[in-house]
Amino acid sequence: MEKILSGQDISFDDLSLEEKKRFHRAVAYGELSKMIKPWDPWWSKPSARKIRLSKEGTQLVQPLPEQELQDDTGSNESSDIPLGPETPLPPLSRLSSKEPSPLLTVHLVDILYSYCFTLRLYNGDWRSDPLGSVMVVLSVSSVLGQGGQPETVLEALSHSLEQVCSPTYRHMGGLQFGLGVIDDVMSLLSLGSTALVCALCDMHRLIQEGGKEAKSEKPRKLRRDEIRSTIKLAERKIYFIMCWVHEQPEEAWSSLAAIVGAEKTSAMEFQWSNKAEKLNNKAETKGKSLIEEI
Repeated sequence: MEKILSGQDISFDDLSLEEKKRFHRAVAYGELSKMIKPWDPWWSKPSARKIRLSKEGTQLVQPLPEQELQDDTGSNESSDIPLGPETPLPPLSRLSSKEPSPLLTVHLVDILYSYCFTLRLYNGDWRSDPLGSVMVVLSVSSVLGQGGQPETVLEALSHSLEQVCSPTYRHMGGLQFGLGVIDDVMSLLSLGSTALVCALCDMHRLIQEGGKEAKSEKPRKLRRDEIRSTIKLAERKIYFIMCWVHEQPEEAWSSLAAIVGAEKTSAMEFQWSNKAEKLNNKAETKGKSLIEEI
């Protein structure tokens, strides 16, 4: 209490044993979530439709120095939009002599899903825990975390939904929440190339910052070499697909968004059919039990 009154920050260790128990209880029952202001995704804001990048893919407006940003007390919606690349994006021919895989559209969906889910999980602030954010990305994305090669949008989304419904992330809302993240992916795709480049650039920074933290982790706490290698590969993949996105025609994204929407509808229909089947099975079981009793 003395620390609070004097304006000092308090940590978990400052709490008494009883206070720690009450804190853990509040976390378990989701009581603390009521105290957190819900995050409004940057891709849902009107300013996201006004993003402009140069022909080389770089941001047209340089960010203000940190001091100027701190002095500016007015709200600036555009400041929520992730900055684009600081250096020109090279042509794909310079990154690889091979033709780009036709499956890159599928891999993009997988990567965007993990990005949107991670930001949702961290209430938009991945910088609060870069390494933790990276680990979420790697666990949700089969392309980045397992070197997976999904061949259809359905396959990519199915893997992501499985992870979101796992015990690790089920507290976020399970399947319903996972289906909502698909809407986030569709929103990003509908914004076009510039927004996609900014999103991938933000994700690239996330991976880089997480990689820096992974280097400082002690081996007993983290399989450091293995994780660092996976993070490095993920960083390269994201950069490559960002350059690929930059070269694609705008009409490609509306078509991909439509495919993602169709697969979401299929997933929802499958979900309801499963529920109906379970209800029918329960009804049949009760009916049989009643007949046996009679």
